[in-house]
Parts: sequence; structure tokens; C-alpha cells
Amino acid sequence: MVKNSKTLCQKLGYEFHNPNLLDAALTHRSIRGNNNERLEFLGDSIINFIIAAALFQQFPKAKEGDLSRLRANLVKGDTLAELAQEFELGNYLRLGAGELKSGGFRRKSILADAMEAVIAAIYLDAGMAVCQERVLRWYEVRLQEIGRSSGMKDPKTRLQEYLQAKKLGLPDYNVLSIQGEAHQQTFRVVCRIEKYSQVTEGVGSSRRSAEQEAAQKYLEYLENA
Repeated sequence: MVKNSKTLCQKLGYEFHNPNLLDAALTHRSIRGNNNERLEFLGDSIINFIIAAALFQQFPKAKEGDLSRLRANLVKGDTLAELAQEFELGNYLRLGAGELKSGGFRRKSILADAMEAVIAAIYLDAGMAVCQERVLRWYEVRLQEIGRSSGMKDPKTRLQEYLQAKKLGLPDYNVLSIQGEAHQQTFRVVCRIEKYSQVTEGVGSSRRSAEQEAAQKYLEYLENA
């Protein structure tokens, strides 16, 4: 059992039904026996899919090349290592004597691999929906920032600019419901604009993602009105 695994689970926002999966995810190959190499392989594919799907939804007008560039930035080793550092993942890694001596718990490549393995462990423990919710929650700020820095505008921003150009009031977003447990919530949000009778609804694993969907639907309505 990984030392202080309960504390790590609190940081991750997820409690494992099968703690052995977390143990394996945090065990470096420098320790003989069951380690995180296979989980790392699986986690790499899972996070690529989750981030690709999030970008596809967030930037409906973006071209394939732009989406690929944004995804690469979000799933690269340095970004995964930063995420691992936010969870202080290095404090929970099981490393062989040589890696411990050389400071392996601080090495970015080891941290990034372990982060991918943890993602795979959550997927195996609870399925894709829960895993996706957790990853998107961890990445929420990064997804917001990468849109601004890339110059591509998300639906909420485009809707706001459209209304400002027409000297109309800003959209009003209201949460209709929040369902599910803390680690697997589904948000339903409505978007209203004072001048129009139209109301659109968005659903997502966070309030922001639900608002983005509602804004995108409103943009489509305005374009076809």
C-alpha cells in the first residue's frame, strides 16, 4: 500500500475502489514486479482522447492542425509533470534505491509517466465517464488559458462579442441542476439573452463546459435567425 494514499486521493478528488491500481500506478519500473509501465501506455491514449474531445467541443471553428497543436501542448511531458507536481505526486512514488538516490521523485519524465498511469488507474477503477470528469476538472484552468493564448475564441467569448457589437446586454447563465457525486457531477445550464425569447441549454462535467455548450447553441440560433 502506498504511504498516505488517502491524502493523495483527496488531492486527486477520487477514492479508489481497488487500491491496488493506485499502488501499481505509483510504482516505478526500478522496483521489480508489478509497475506502472502498462498503465502509462494506457493512460497516454486516454488523456489524448479526453483532451482532444474537450478541444473539439471548446473550439468548434478550429481547424485540425490548430486542434492538434493545442492538444500536443496540453498532453506533453512538461505539462503532465506540472500536473503531477500540483498533486505532489513525487512524494507518493515507489522507486528503487538507485532512483531514490538520484532524485527520481523530482524527475519530470518519471512524474509525467506516473500521472498517465494514475489516469489509467482511475479509468480501470471507475470507467471513462468518471475518468473524463476528473481529467477535465484538473485541466479546467489550462483549457481556459490555452484558448486565450492561442488567439482562438471559445463560444462564450464569441457570443459576448457578438452581443456587444450589437449593443445588446450580456448573456445570462443559470445552473438548472447539478447531479451526481462530487467526483462525477453533471451540470445543466441555461443561457438567456434579454432581447430574445430563445433559451438554450448546455450539459457538461463542469459549469464552464455546460456554459460553453449553451453559448454555442445560442450562436447557432443567432446565425440561423
